[in-house]
Amino acid sequence: MSSISKNSLKDSLLQLECHFTWTLLKQDVDLDDLEERICDQTEFFTKNNITNYNLLSYVCHLKNSNEEALRNLQKAEEVAQKNYPDEIARRNLVTWGNYAWIYYHMGRYKEAQTYISKVENSCKNLSITAQQKIQLPEIYAEQGWALLKFGAKYYQKARDCFEKALKSEPNNPEFNAGYAIAMYRLDDSFHRECKDVSLSLEPLKHAAKLNPKDTCIMALLALKFQDLKQVDEGERYIEEAMQKTPDLPYLLRYAAKFYRRKGEADKALEILKKALAVTPKSAFLHHQVGLCYKTKLFQLKKATRYPPQRQVEELTRLSIFHFKTASDQNPKFFFAHIDLANMYAVAKRYEEAEETFQKAFQINILSHTDKQDFYYHYGNFQHFHMKSESEAIRYYIEGLKIETDSYMRNKCRNVLKKLLEQRIQQGLGDAADFGTLGLVHNLSSEKHEAIECYEKAIALHPDNEEYLSALCELRLSISS
Repeated sequence: MSSISKNSLKDSLLQLECHFTWTLLKQDVDLDDLEERICDQTEFFTKNNITNYNLLSYVCHLKNSNEEALRNLQKAEEVAQKNYPDEIARRNLVTWGNYAWIYYHMGRYKEAQTYISKVENSCKNLSITAQQKIQLPEIYAEQGWALLKFGAKYYQKARDCFEKALKSEPNNPEFNAGYAIAMYRLDDSFHRECKDVSLSLEPLKHAAKLNPKDTCIMALLALKFQDLKQVDEGERYIEEAMQKTPDLPYLLRYAAKFYRRKGEADKALEILKKALAVTPKSAFLHHQVGLCYKTKLFQLKKATRYPPQRQVEELTRLSIFHFKTASDQNPKFFFAHIDLANMYAVAKRYEEAEETFQKAFQINILSHTDKQDFYYHYGNFQHFHMKSESEAIRYYIEGLKIETDSYMRNKCRNVLKKLLEQRIQQGLGDAADFGTLGLVHNLSSEKHEAIECYEKAIALHPDNEEYLSALCELRLSISS
């Protein structure tokens, strides 16, 4: 094929709605972990398997396995034929778009053109234009599910896709489930531990009502009730879900999380071991097991002043083992790395803690809130284990400088104020402490308090240009 016709083919490909045109970047996920998760889902959730096989095909392509990618697209077509025999063209638009792109990347341009033509002819038969094709609710939903799988950076886009799908079919159970999950993930990303904030409660309740067989939605609803301190209501949903699908690993992982957060770590461990028997390579499950042992360790230390050393060592060892397993199985699992680093610190294995913190920070898919999390925990490591207040202050400030409002940013702010004010009250405060407290107030939009601190800093260090400049800017911002 000539370069001109190849370029013309590329123009047609870019008009297709499929995984190749949805800007799903491989650097944003761990591809092996994603492949493992999708394979598990094809086994346990047969209803969504057009979506799963299409996404699996795209992942195979990203891993340079185009023949395997084609086999998964065949499976997607088979599911469409079996479940939607009267809507073959409509249900296969994304699949055929993916076929066209994969053949193009394989240099098989004739087959690529065949699938482009199939999409175009199907659109004509469905009496829709290329622009209207984009507006089909099934395509919006399929894009939404793919975006959810690619991680936190994509959650808002996923929510937008499900919102668009719901405009056409407001009571579609699958679209409502996708929307509710996206809202739950956004809650978790931006309002984690802010227990009075919930954007997802009503969408989850609506999705559970539309499809009472979806026990994963019921479990997320239970966790949301628990967030809002309505634990009994949450437990009612968890117990009902576990009666309906007692062996579904996706339900079991959420049920275990519910009981661990309730303080029933042994019950949670029992559930997690059952889930691990079904999906032994799940990094999520190993992380949850590690959290259970960590919970048991802290409960033991809280219950008695001198806990048995052998028990402490065994719970620490088990916690470290499962956090390390989770981070080894999914090298981009940020919270597994952070929890592992913290447990190494508890065990006084400081070099390994330092190394693990650095690995966590080098993960290339971190959100602003993840980075705030890192700076808070690494600041704590410097403060409580390395006994360096100055280094701790430096990292807490880095967390505060990231302006995304979050629970962890508030934690950085509060610990900074407490540390600096203690030093000042004890008579240890120097110009740097007043200057730093001024910066903390300034980053917290507390301008009058910031001015007062900078004035005290300048009184102790009159020629400091940084303090003079900051004070000048603050005064100008107030007077303007």
